[in-house]
Amino acid sequence: MRITKLHDLYFKEFVSKNEIADIVKELAIQVKNEMPKNEVPLFIGILNGCFVFTADFLRAYKGDCEISFVKLASYEGTSSTEKVKKLIGINEDLTGRTVVILEDVIDTGTTLQEIYEIFKTKNLKELKIATLFFKPDVYRKELPIDYIGKSIPDTFIVGYGLDYDGLGRNLPAVYQLTTQPKMKNIVLFGPPGAGKGTQAVILKDKYNLVHISTGDVFRYNIKNETELGLLAKKYIDAGDLVPDEVTISMLKEEVEKNEGVNGFIFDGFPRTQSQAEALDAFLAEKGEKINGMVALEVPEDLLVERILERGKTSGRSDDTDEEKIRNRFNEYNTKTAILKEYYQEQDSYYGVNGVGTIEEITQRLSDIFDTL
Repeated sequence: MRITKLHDLYFKEFVSKNEIADIVKELAIQVKNEMPKNEVPLFIGILNGCFVFTADFLRAYKGDCEISFVKLASYEGTSSTEKVKKLIGINEDLTGRTVVILEDVIDTGTTLQEIYEIFKTKNLKELKIATLFFKPDVYRKELPIDYIGKSIPDTFIVGYGLDYDGLGRNLPAVYQLTTQPKMKNIVLFGPPGAGKGTQAVILKDKYNLVHISTGDVFRYNIKNETELGLLAKKYIDAGDLVPDEVTISMLKEEVEKNEGVNGFIFDGFPRTQSQAEALDAFLAEKGEKINGMVALEVPEDLLVERILERGKTSGRSDDTDEEKIRNRFNEYNTKTAILKEYYQEQDSYYGVNGVGTIEEITQRLSDIFDTL
């Protein structure tokens, strides 16, 4: 789940692409099961919004069928006040055919009723209606809907073919209108030795944000023997990775402790795509979003030298072994590559040159923060 902006409005995920796929498959099965044997139905999609739904429905329909698209247009009749409705796109003879109208969403039913009345004059064998979404609270017609994928409240939705003023049709999920996020939430990333921790402290003070470090949160919970801390320690002592759900629960608790703040700098989290998706879903429930993933980019050889130098005084054994340092970079690069792609898809990944003085790097990061 995530929040996206289209024009001047914000939308949060309402129906995931996986749920949509399940709904479409079930609709196709229902229609096929009720179709007479050897019947070749004609599916008719109502443009513009239903083109994505229609394409997926056809792929899910296991049987012979035909497809056509129509659009309802109105034009002036013979008198100045007469409005005539016409379907554009129907050229074939429909006499004796079984026709199934495919709609993306049915709300009041006014447009559908007009389309239905036009089809009734075509001498069909049978006319049925299948819709992906149905808004029963505002439906005002007596027209029966034969197949309903999912009933939803009367909320404005976009995505999966539906648009807001031309935008949003290509979103893979369906989104509903939400309020504008009020926080500045940043995922700060950087390879070992890049100075990410130093910059996080400076930036949290500069922008009045709360710095949440995964390492600090883990140490706090384990030290104070919280329920989550004890659970995490159990996995650590066994030499296993702490499951995502435990880490995410810790982060959620930390966020909940800081209601009403200006936002968060997430340091060391998320580390996997599943964690990133969980963070998006958690923030979307609160009407918030990740504004950007900001990553410090520094050549690996330079960082290895820096960490080896730091190892002379840090007391950390893993700062003095170059092979272990390289392994840490391999792990970082593997995970970051996945997350970089994830946030790039949302147009919210920002790479920053991490070579220079602390002040120079802070300024580069600030230039990004100011735009988010």
